[in-house]
Amino acid sequence: MKIPPRFISVAALAAALFVGGPATVAAQAAAPAPVSATVLSAASVGDICYSALPSQAHDTLDLIAQGGPYPYEQDGTVFQNREGVLPQQSTGYYHEYTVITPGSDDRGARRIVTGEANQEDYYTADHYASFDLVDHSC
Repeated sequence: MKIPPRFISVAALAAALFVGGPATVAAQAAAPAPVSATVLSAASVGDICYSALPSQAHDTLDLIAQGGPYPYEQDGTVFQNREGVLPQQSTGYYHEYTVITPGSDDRGARRIVTGEANQEDYYTADHYASFDLVDHSC
């Protein structure tokens, strides 16, 4: 989300810089309020239809439903949400799982992160920079 810049007149700016009078208060009042990380986080989570996920994500979701076994030792570990993109929850609420990337020599960047709520599955293709909540109904 981009916040549009706020403009003040040249006269108000000059008054604030040189005089420091009432224009200073007006200029401060015109400044945008800081946007909290929580607001930005909510905007960072999109939606994706289950049918639009790559087939490897379907495989990962199937493994999660079966309780494993998982291809990587890190699968099923607690996801800390250090990036703050997902809604804030207590530690242990989220768990992460690898979505295999064909041709990759390592785990790649794709993951499914699950929350405790029913069908609260998030997909990321860019190693936690953004997430999409999986819509299992489409």
